[in-house]
Amino acid sequence: MESKQAIQALGALAQESRLKIYRLLVEAGPQGMAAGDIGEKLGLPPATLSFHLAGLSRAGLAKGRQEGRFVIYSADFQNMDALVGYLTENCCGGQACAPAAKAQRRR
Repeated sequence: MESKQAIQALGALAQESRLKIYRLLVEAGPQGMAAGDIGEKLGLPPATLSFHLAGLSRAGLAKGRQEGRFVIYSADFQNMDALVGYLTENCCGGQACAPAAKAQRRR
């Protein structure tokens, strides 16, 4: 991932509603969620939800697919992994530090 792409993705996540939407999509997994269900669960009106989903899509963090009358959105896990990889590329001087990170998260 290039730094420009990382900046765009991090910028998209630096807004409360978009971060909530993205976390919900990650939780939903590859099958994703219908746009209406996302809006209902987060209490977002359709126009606001569309604006935020478009921002996440432009940043490469979410993608939508048509299923009948519904648009189903899911997290783009490949780009999410690329972003995490970019952020941790030089982590701990090249030494594995993932177990320490997991232990800190549980506290």
